[in-house]
Amino acid sequence: MPSTSDRRSLLSLVPVVPVVVLDDLDHAVPVARALVTGGLPVIELTLRTPVALEAIAAIAADVPEILVGAGTVTSPALVGRAVEAGAQFLVSPGTTPTLLREMAGSGVPFLPGTATVCEAMAVLEAGVTEMKFFPAEASGGAAYLRSLASPLPAARFCPTGGITAATAPSYLALTNVGCVGGSWLTPSDALAARDWERVTALAAEAALIRSSTGL
Repeated sequence: MPSTSDRRSLLSLVPVVPVVVLDDLDHAVPVARALVTGGLPVIELTLRTPVALEAIAAIAADVPEILVGAGTVTSPALVGRAVEAGAQFLVSPGTTPTLLREMAGSGVPFLPGTATVCEAMAVLEAGVTEMKFFPAEASGGAAYLRSLASPLPAARFCPTGGITAATAPSYLALTNVGCVGGSWLTPSDALAARDWERVTALAAEAALIRSSTGL
C-alpha cells in the first residue's frame, strides 16, 4: 500500500488519482482491483451516492493494496463518518474554516478544495500547502495554475474537474502540480457493463501520463 506519512506524499503517489462515483456497492471491490492491476493503487471515492461510505468500507477491507480516500467531503460531519468507514485520505471541493479544522484534526492526509487566489491564500495561512484545485477547467485550467506559481510558491495542487487524458499532461508539466484527479478512468458505461478490463486499460494509460511530459 502507498504511504501517506505526509501530505506531500499524497500528491506524489500517482500522476492521476481516479475520482470515482459508485451507485452500485457491488462495483466497489472490482473497480478498486482493476485500478490496482492497471498501476494506480489510489482511489478517491466521492460521497455523492447513498452507497459511498459502504463502498469505502468494502474497499478498505477487501483491497488493502489500494489507498482509498473520500472525495466530495462537504461538511465537518462527513469527515468523521468517512474516516470511520475506512477512508485513508480526504478531499473537499471547497473549504470553510470549520471544515478545514475538522479535516486537520482527522488524523489522515487531506486536500482542501480551492478555486481562487484568496482561497489558496486562506489555506496557506492555515499552514496547509497541499490542496485541490476545483473545478479545474472551469476555473482557468493549467494557464491559471501556472500564473499562481510565482506569487504562491509554497502551494501545490491536485487539479480536478473536466480534465481528460489529453489535457492531463499540460497540468502535470507545471511545477506547482503534483497530480491530477480524473473521472475518465471509470466511465459509467464501463461500470454498468462490469467491464473491469477497460478500467484496467484506462488506468494503465494514465499511470504513464507523467512520462509523456518529459519530467
